[in-house]
Order: sequence, then C-alpha cells, then structure tokens
Amino acid sequence: MYRVFEALDELVTIVEEARGVPMTSGCVVPRGDVLELLDDVRDAIPPELDDAQDVLDHRDEVVGKAKHEAETGISKARADADRMLAEAQAEAEAMLSDARARAERMVSEAEDQAQRAVAAGRQEYDELVGRSHAEAERMIQAGRATYERAVEDGRAEQARLVAEQEVVRAAQAEAARILDAAQNEAIRLRSECDAYVDSKLADFEDLLAHTLRSVGKGRSHLRGPAVAGAAAPFDYGA
Repeated sequence: MYRVFEALDELVTIVEEARGVPMTSGCVVPRGDVLELLDDVRDAIPPELDDAQDVLDHRDEVVGKAKHEAETGISKARADADRMLAEAQAEAEAMLSDARARAERMVSEAEDQAQRAVAAGRQEYDELVGRSHAEAERMIQAGRATYERAVEDGRAEQARLVAEQEVVRAAQAEAARILDAAQNEAIRLRSECDAYVDSKLADFEDLLAHTLRSVGKGRSHLRGPAVAGAAAPFDYGA
C-alpha cells in the first residue's frame, strides 16, 4: 500500500508541474511516466480490495441470503420450541392424570379398608355383646338356680325343723345369705363383662379413628395435586 500512495504523490507532482495548454485548463503530461505510475498503482493495490469490492457488489445478495437463513432459523427454532412446549404440556398432563388416578385408587383402597374395618368391628362388637349377654344370662340363671335350690333346701329344712324356731331362723338367714351372695356374684360377673366389652369397644374406636385419619390424608393428597396441577406439573416424589 505504501507504493500506491507514493505513486499517487508522483502523479500529483507530474500534473502540477505539467506545461499548460494555452487558452484551456488542460495540461501536457508525459504519457509514459503517467502510465508507468498507474501500472505501479495497479500492481501495488492488494487483491483483498478487489475481493472487498466484489463483496460490496454482491452485498444485497449476501444480506438477503443471510436474512433468509436467519428467518428460516428463527422459524425452525419457533417450531422446535412449540413442539417441545406441546410435548412438555402433554407429558405434564399425563403425569397429572396418572397422579390423580393413583390418588383416587389410594383413597378408594383406604375407603374399602375403612369399610372392612367398620364391618369387622361391628361384627366383633355384635359377637362380644352376644357373648356378654349370653354369659350374663347364664350367670343370672345359675344364680336363680342356686337361689331356688337354696330356697328349696331352706323350705325343706324349715319343714323338717318346724318345731325348732332357731333352726328355722338360721335356715332363713342362710338362704338370704346364699341369695345375696348369688346376686352379688351375678353383679360382679356382669360388671366384669361390661368392662371387657367396653375395652373392646375402645380398641374398635381407636381402629376407626386411625382408619378415618388415613381416609382424610388420602382425600387431602387427592385435592393437593389437583390444585398444584393448575400451576405446575405434578411431582411424583411428593
């Protein structure tokens, strides 16, 4: 490039020092020197300038091609983004649907378990009450039988010892004692039976409370993913 500027300076000097043509603004320059300097300028110009001129000449074509490629890339990127978004939404909906199905299945199983527990508890309660009533009735019958036997024994003894007043009073007292003892024994056995039934009912009440809590947790778990699913995909780890 230095030679280009040097040759241009020499051309300027030649033109400035050239002899003017009378009555015109032209001048006479040595053709050979000027052509030689122009050849030097042509040879000294780097080829990159010519390539740059080619680029400038095809600028609109290059810009248009680049713009077209950019638009094509943007369209493809948007299509890929829409496709990925659709796939993500579909996957999220599938996960949410699966989570809801699992939650509903868990709640259904909990409700079935609760119903089975309630049915088992009711059956056990009925059996306990039936056995308690039967035992109480048996003890009452036994007490009555004992009482009746004691009364019969007392009456027989009274008939036999009708002449002996003290013996009669003793027999009556013994009969009353036996009767009181039988009644007290029946009351005691009935109290023990009631306490046994009450303890079994308390155990059944605890079982029902635990089952109801399990059902409540299942329903809360079912409602939780449904609300969260409206804002974000459901998390299986929860």
